Amino acid sequence: MSTNPDRIVTLISHWLGGHLQTDELRDRLDEIGTADLSPSSAEALEELRQELARAENGDKGQLEMVARETLEAVALG
Repeated sequence: MSTNPDRIVTLISHWLGGHLQTDELRDRLDEIGTADLSPSSAEALEELRQELARAENGDKGQLEMVARETLEAVALG
């Protein structure tokens, strides 16, 4: 079984590649805990969760930028 950071990187990558819908990403990230994340990675993930909660009203470009920043923060730990 992969660790939380690996799962998060995979989920965000699939969403960015168009293989996962926004609501699916939001739901799956909500299922994953942040216990295995560094404080900066957990903070980035929380920011992404906030953007996903506003996704229907927000700018897709802004959401993608936050997703990429979160991907980087989690991947680098």
